[in-house]
Amino acid sequence: MKIKVLTFGVLREWLGAAESEVELPEGTTVAELLERLSLRQSKPMMRGIAVSVNAEFSTATQVLRDGDEVGLLPPVSGGSSRRGDDANEAEANPEGFTALTFEPIETARILANAKQGEDGAVVVFDGIVRNQTRGRQTLYLDYEAYETMARQKLDELARDARSRFSVRHVTIVHRLGRLEIGESSVLIVVASAHRAQAYEASRWLIDTLKKTVPIWKKETFADGAVWADGEPFPDGIAVDRANGKAEA
Repeated sequence: MKIKVLTFGVLREWLGAAESEVELPEGTTVAELLERLSLRQSKPMMRGIAVSVNAEFSTATQVLRDGDEVGLLPPVSGGSSRRGDDANEAEANPEGFTALTFEPIETARILANAKQGEDGAVVVFDGIVRNQTRGRQTLYLDYEAYETMARQKLDELARDARSRFSVRHVTIVHRLGRLEIGESSVLIVVASAHRAQAYEASRWLIDTLKKTVPIWKKETFADGAVWADGEPFPDGIAVDRANGKAEA
């Protein structure tokens, strides 16, 4: 059988290809695929990665099938792929929307369009590219995503937040591509009748996004470039190749 393997971030550079086709025996598991790729490179695969099968998180014991699309996902570091007018999207959808965009985020317009008469609070998280990281001068950032999966996960986050915190509106917009100093990388807008729920939802959204949505950040400094260390995946998502189980 044949499967497609997609790699992202530092794993793409490590394995040498963004996309490849691999021929495997019937009944091959995710763990066995990782072992095969590791041996091919004469080095162990990075521990703590996650694996997706057809844009859904997978376990190491999952059996692969012909035509599957397997994503190898290093810990994410991102702070429906659209190139349209996100501000108008907010106006057209009272419950909010999610988007990936290669264009600058129109924070003021999105915020203005999110407000409704029944809201007592609107909380905004605006992640901005700063000019230094741990004392190193930052020149710019590059963001990339497994776009199909990232769109799904952003939609899930927005739905979960509206239900979990009983808020009316959730919008999440994340930039991709090259970002300069001072530009917004991620915008989260939460509108609610009460401020407590809006604050709690906003904090939960950015913390969960940075652990589960497959977006990666490459930082270019005055003295070099590096893929940003991602936060560990939540329990049950990271794959431990050594024992064929999900890491806890």
